[in-house]
Amino acid sequence: MLVTRPAQMDDLDAICRLAELAGPGFTSLAVGRDALEARLAKSVKSFDGPSAITPNHVYILALEDADKKEVVGMSAVKAQVGIQDPFFNFRVLKVAQKSSVTGSRFDMEVLVLVNEYAGATEVGSLFVKDGYRGSGAGRLISQARYMLIAADKARFGKQVISELRGHVNEKGESPFWDAIGRKFFRMDFRQADKISAEKDSQFILDLMPKHPIYVALLPEAAREVMGKTHPAGTGARHYLEAEGFRYDGTIDIFDAGPSLKVPRDALRTVRKSRLETVHKAKTGDELNLTALISNNSVTDFRCVLSEICFKDHDVHMHANTLKHLNLADGDTARIWIKR
Repeated sequence: MLVTRPAQMDDLDAICRLAELAGPGFTSLAVGRDALEARLAKSVKSFDGPSAITPNHVYILALEDADKKEVVGMSAVKAQVGIQDPFFNFRVLKVAQKSSVTGSRFDMEVLVLVNEYAGATEVGSLFVKDGYRGSGAGRLISQARYMLIAADKARFGKQVISELRGHVNEKGESPFWDAIGRKFFRMDFRQADKISAEKDSQFILDLMPKHPIYVALLPEAAREVMGKTHPAGTGARHYLEAEGFRYDGTIDIFDAGPSLKVPRDALRTVRKSRLETVHKAKTGDELNLTALISNNSVTDFRCVLSEICFKDHDVHMHANTLKHLNLADGDTARIWIKR
């Protein structure tokens, strides 16, 4: 049984191991142990905090193999971005070029530095260990974030965004960064990525060019990766698009990975999950549906992927499922049925 729950301080070692496995380019995890410890402490306070949107709240979810008592994955939700610190992206715009003298007209793409997602909720930090991919673990830890949002929408923004990792090789080199960022920041990708993850984003505003950058002036290698997802992130993008996220022409300023967005209330899981009374299945009950199930709590959040059936207008499930959700027979749970 895999269970998603709030990460605790004693998960620090496991979270650090996941950060190492994630590798270069995974900005939200490209930090040291002290920064991860501080982030965990902030998350613990956020889960215990009031039912209201708060800019510095972050909710880190741990995916635990309940049989092995091992954390095998994680994801996170930031309540609001771009409020306390800028949240920069490049927006890709098209500029019309026309000359009556030569009789020519064509469009040119330009990159403009923007902070237009201020106030949005960000979902990210999705990572699952190799041995658990393809087992439903990715779906669970990804979709659990939206079950958390559905449990208390007042804690989250009306727009939800996600930044996907762009193209960075195993050496931590990015063709997009080499074409733009390195020239203005005078540091390599790893250095800039680490500063961005551990500190505020003021240095971006200080050093990044304020004027539009013509894409045609960039090397082909940089142009080719704009808006493209790192191969390791294709599964995450699939889950996001299934929820309703769409790419709208904004890219990360470091590795050119795409940013996707969706209105909070249009998230598939938020729209289609519902509250049901749950009971322990009896002998002979045919559990013929696979469902995502949460206890609809924030402070004691639990979410699993398990089998259920409908009987007498209520939901029936394994006793073990109820146990891992910290629910008793007759309690209310949030259900999303996998079709």
